[in-house]
Amino acid sequence: MINIRLDYLLVDRRMKLKDLAEATGLAVNNLSVLKTRKARAIRFSTLDSICRALHCTPGDLIEYVPEDQDTRED
Repeated sequence: MINIRLDYLLVDRRMKLKDLAEATGLAVNNLSVLKTRKARAIRFSTLDSICRALHCTPGDLIEYVPEDQDTRED
């Protein structure tokens, strides 16, 4: 499973979602979808803007978490 770590990065940077929206020019509601892990996709331009504003890499923002085989739905 892919996990978006935006909430952790914002806490680490002591930033609010509104501050990130202002820094990136992205809409707060779009960032909120990422923060709450409800996004199904992310554009490279959005990823670039977030990484620039938070001074991070895509690997800091996105992580792969292997799913336990016992919890997989077939």
